[in-house]
Amino acid sequence: MLRVRGRGVAWVPPLLLLVVIAVADYHTGGEFRIISWIVLVPGIAAAICGVWGTIVLAALAIGTFSVVDSAWPHQFQTGLPDFILVTVGGALATLACAVRVRGERRALYMRDVADTVRRTVLRPLPPLWGGLEHAGVYLSPEVGARVGGDFYDIQPGPYGTRVLVGDVQGKGLGAVETASVLLGTFREAGCHEPRLTTVAERLEERMRSHRDYTRALGRAEVDRFATAVLLGFPTAPSDTVEAVVFGHEPPLVVGPGSVRSLAVTGGLPLGLRELDPAPVRVHRLPLAADETLLMVTDGVTEARDAHGAFYRLAEEVARAVTRDPGLAEPDRLTAFVREGTLRHTGGRLTDDTTVFAVRRIRAPAGGRPEGGRSRI
Repeated sequence: MLRVRGRGVAWVPPLLLLVVIAVADYHTGGEFRIISWIVLVPGIAAAICGVWGTIVLAALAIGTFSVVDSAWPHQFQTGLPDFILVTVGGALATLACAVRVRGERRALYMRDVADTVRRTVLRPLPPLWGGLEHAGVYLSPEVGARVGGDFYDIQPGPYGTRVLVGDVQGKGLGAVETASVLLGTFREAGCHEPRLTTVAERLEERMRSHRDYTRALGRAEVDRFATAVLLGFPTAPSDTVEAVVFGHEPPLVVGPGSVRSLAVTGGLPLGLRELDPAPVRVHRLPLAADETLLMVTDGVTEARDAHGAFYRLAEEVARAVTRDPGLAEPDRLTAFVREGTLRHTGGRLTDDTTVFAVRRIRAPAGGRPEGGRSRI
């Protein structure tokens, strides 16, 4: 657990304590013996060393106790009771260390499992994927948690590049499962469907069928839904973007000199279509080549400070871009929003927090923009 230049030094503190106790006992009077304190050595080793390190230090403690105690006149020796104390203490410390190490290994295994789930739900995206610059940040409110109900992805295809960012209602493994289901549908439909309207309808159908599945299993999460933003970047060079909003906060359009909200009207969240069966509406809106689309989940929009004030995302980003137009780049923009959210909440997040930004790859001098076509 303790390392210096790559070398484990966890054994140093308990060994130093053993030496200090032995030397101090040697220099004290016979009426005040502290050699039995050496039982602390294997106890400390159990907390910071491995099993074999604890065994070695427990054996050293027993041996040191025997040598130091026998060096005193018989009337001042602590004798068999303290020897039993040190021996039993070393054995219990070794057992406790074995339990701790086993727990740590299990925790590491569970972390690996969580990392695998995260890579499945929030898969790593190649740089400049689908003709887009992109950057994403995910933060969990739970210490040690690595994935939740927030999701995002980019899917290039013959009809352009599609982007999906969303937030599943609720928490826990059920939310993760729902996010995985929606992303699987998006990755297939986003690649093969020529119309963004069809992609949106496929997502709604998949959400309803997944809810029927959970209802058949008797789960209590049958009313789960998801808010999302679905974007489409056409293959042909274009200065427009297609957008569908499912009850989600509209994206912010961040340019070097301005910040505005994408003018889209939000429909109902995925899974609640029966409340309003009107056809899905796709908005086609202008988007300059140097403008970035910033999408966040409610971990940002509902972030509060100690006084209950909300984080004013648009105002903060607008002020920052005015000072530094280069902040409109996706990676810098997501980093700014992440730091701003954590600073506003004092690091006390209450919900999963996702920040995702995309921008078309700008054409080289004298060249033509690639639109949504993937370079890969």
